[in-house]
Amino acid sequence: MRSDLNRYGFTIALFLFFTTTSALGQIPPSDVGLSANHVYQKNCAKCRGKTAEGHRFAGPSLISPKIASISTEELRNAVTNGKGHVPKFRMPEFGSQMTSAEINTLVEQIQALNRKQ
Repeated sequence: MRSDLNRYGFTIALFLFFTTTSALGQIPPSDVGLSANHVYQKNCAKCRGKTAEGHRFAGPSLISPKIASISTEELRNAVTNGKGHVPKFRMPEFGSQMTSAEINTLVEQIQALNRKQ
């Protein structure tokens, strides 16, 4: 009986280790860039484009002087809580779909993209 508990405890510990490690491994480093960020590609690219240059009838480019002038906190707030008032053109909120680390990575990558310009 005791060996069964040890075996199950070890199995549970391994499961927790691998699930935690794989979850943390999914957040790409901020220096990778938006085009390689799977979180961006999954949630943002359909409106902003795969390279963040925007789509004519969807989201505007993330590479612009206007975006470059937005503070880190404002950008983080826009991603977390959404932005805009017209439902069809409103940027959705992603605070419940992304972790704070994923949001922070996106913000860093958007800012890095604008520094290159």
